[in-house]
Amino acid sequence: MAFEGLSDKLDSAFKKLRSKGSLNEADVKEAMREVRLALLEADVSYKVARDFTARVTEKAIGEKVMESLTPSQMVIKIVNEELTALMGGTQARLTQASHPPTIVMMCGLQGSGKTTHSAKIAKMLKGKGHRPLLVACDIYRPAAIKQLQIVGEQAGVPVFEMGTTNPVIIAKEAVKLAKDQGYDYVFLDTAGRLHIDEQLMQELKNIKSEVKPHEILLVVDSMTGQDAVNVADSFNQALGIDGLVLTKLDGDTRGGAALSARAVTGKPIKFAGVGEKLDDLDVFHPDRMASRILGMGDVLSLIEKAEVTLDEKRAEEMERKLRQNRFDLNDLLIQMEEMQKMGSMKDILSMLPGMGKKIKDVDIDERQLDKTKAIILSMTPKEREKPDIINPSRKRRIAAGCGMQVEDVNRLLSQYKQMQKLFKQFNGKSGSKKKMRRMMPNMPGGFPGMM
Repeated sequence: MAFEGLSDKLDSAFKKLRSKGSLNEADVKEAMREVRLALLEADVSYKVARDFTARVTEKAIGEKVMESLTPSQMVIKIVNEELTALMGGTQARLTQASHPPTIVMMCGLQGSGKTTHSAKIAKMLKGKGHRPLLVACDIYRPAAIKQLQIVGEQAGVPVFEMGTTNPVIIAKEAVKLAKDQGYDYVFLDTAGRLHIDEQLMQELKNIKSEVKPHEILLVVDSMTGQDAVNVADSFNQALGIDGLVLTKLDGDTRGGAALSARAVTGKPIKFAGVGEKLDDLDVFHPDRMASRILGMGDVLSLIEKAEVTLDEKRAEEMERKLRQNRFDLNDLLIQMEEMQKMGSMKDILSMLPGMGKKIKDVDIDERQLDKTKAIILSMTPKEREKPDIINPSRKRRIAAGCGMQVEDVNRLLSQYKQMQKLFKQFNGKSGSKKKMRRMMPNMPGGFPGMM
């Protein structure tokens, strides 16, 4: 998870504060020293870390905090507010031109994920009813045009290309086509280099001068650490970027580049890549990310992810079945498939308040969901509808069909029966929600698929 190392170090520093009934100035300064070290270890630049802890210290040693009934919570609240401010304060939306198309120039070093994230953002916009167009302006990297065509096809977004023609001409012709054919967003996938050089910057300046993009987004690999800050600063000085797209945020356990790049350039982080799939893109919310870093969860993002991913009609039908106690193994199969669309189980659970720390060292085998699905798919339609008919000989056939043991089939059926009992009690009496909460920990595996 992004910022995992920082989150652990901050939690350790705050534990010491919580253990004290009252705080004095020395306690706060000692805690802030640990916070500063945590930020530095997370790859946050020294100046950013120093200024951050200085602001928190100044606010935390105020009279209102020291005389509060819960001074440690007040300090954590201040850290949360300052972390949010450090990452931009509020969500920064993608610019939308008053007269379409909106021209978005994507830039960054080679290998930062520029081409893939052009398609990711375009796909996200298409899902909201827009008509984006991807433009292949990288004429140097081998197979760059082909790569854009592949991800464009996967995203369902058309790609404009003119081979190895001058990128400035390609950009101009693409914008002209977009105006003629009604595309409302144009994404210029520009060339990158392994390092910043004068030739690269001049080409980008020429494209900017000719097509006048409404938005220049710099794609930054968050795993490159402090070098990402230098890259962001150089591109900003040369082009005047409007925002940042952070990639590989799912694999960077330090994440300090995100905090430093925003602070150094003064430009907002607009999107964060959190996986390899085209749907693995989050709109960046500074307040939600601050909450996740401090272990407070991110329920709003979880709800939004569910709204985008889950089928509303199917969810309503499932709710009716649960109320009528008609939930069968076909429904369970559908539910598991829907959950998998939302991402890994660990990522989903980490968004719940208080769960991030609890599951950090828990080994959740994501393959268990696939194994459970395999068991269900080895059953006949009738067996899925009426699991009670599954006798020992059927269990042996099902186990052989999915390459697992009879014990695995028994475990799934046992979990299913406990779920049925749980739903029946939940629907039957007042106060049953409390019963449900008491029973959940006793369910073997917690959920079918996590055996």
